[in-house]
Amino acid sequence: MNNSDVIIIGAGPAGLACAASMGARGLNATVLEKENTVGSVWRRHYDRLHLHTDRGHSGLPGMAMPRTYPTYPSREQVVEYLEGYAAHFRLQPVFNTTVLKIARNGSQWIADTNKEAVSAPVVVIATGWADFPYRPFWPGSDTFQGNLIHSSEYRNTSPYLDKRVLVVGFGNSGGEIALDLANARIDTTLAVRGTVQILPRDLLGIPILTWAIAQKSLPTGIVDFINAPVIRLAVGPIERFGLKRAAKGPRRMIEEDGRVPLLDIGTLAKIRDGSIKVRGGIDHFTPDGVVFSDHAAQKFDAVILATGFRPDLRELLPNMNGVLSQEGKPLVSGQATNEPGLYFCGLIASPTGQLREIGLEAKRISDLARQYVKSQKK
Repeated sequence: MNNSDVIIIGAGPAGLACAASMGARGLNATVLEKENTVGSVWRRHYDRLHLHTDRGHSGLPGMAMPRTYPTYPSREQVVEYLEGYAAHFRLQPVFNTTVLKIARNGSQWIADTNKEAVSAPVVVIATGWADFPYRPFWPGSDTFQGNLIHSSEYRNTSPYLDKRVLVVGFGNSGGEIALDLANARIDTTLAVRGTVQILPRDLLGIPILTWAIAQKSLPTGIVDFINAPVIRLAVGPIERFGLKRAAKGPRRMIEEDGRVPLLDIGTLAKIRDGSIKVRGGIDHFTPDGVVFSDHAAQKFDAVILATGFRPDLRELLPNMNGVLSQEGKPLVSGQATNEPGLYFCGLIASPTGQLREIGLEAKRISDLARQYVKSQKK
């Protein structure tokens, strides 16, 4: 492993895309993966999950998703695709290898692992967000006697039949989990604290991602301004159902706040027909439920926190100046960082689709890595 040009941490979509792109440029990459398989995070996602981005814009570099897949592939199909991708490019990650810390030693990066130290002039962090679920604390939450989990632990509706369930958060996970529960005729409530943006997954019969890509070169303010009327028409009024539309447009919300709007696949219809109830933010928990910010109390048997993820890489990358924010989030992804030979892939939300962005970033990083490795050999 110490003969590698590049160390890649993670064997999910970003890690595999980077490894294949490095190989296409003549670089020898070692992929370190803490689990025992590729795409481990996708294997843990909830059962009903489908891509919110269309198949045509979700393939990784050098290998499109199969045409036999539907427009929006399922979780199982994404896993199958990642397995096929690794086999096609003969990628052989080193499994069951946890990277504990990364540090520079002269011209080399050293990755300390649970097995042995690995070195290379380039390192790419492609770990994704799944290791950093954000779990807010509310007064009384430690006394709640029901089932309290993060959305990353949700699999399907089976444990919630005949129960009253509160889903906290109105991102894509929250919206889809609430829809999953409502379709199973489970008593479902959404807690939505702030303002929201909702987009149709398809607009005028075309995937919304296609529109975002076509407008990518336009300024953010102009894109949000020209799209606002047609989005309002497609989504319809939401205020009457207890939802507040954000003043920021969808693209500005992604770029400034890292918040991805809800791509609606049926959640709004269930809110409109009353199958999903909407309440405001939570003030505090009680042993058998919650009290909302409007002082209304309600009993619940289970609470699912669809409160997102907040990557914090400070432990992995100690004493790295100008690379991470104060919260430990990468300042850039898919570009050169303040530390020569250190790159991140797929760690910042993109308005034009995360898998598509991963592919673009993997190519850019590989070009930069090739130039950097060549310069080190002079």
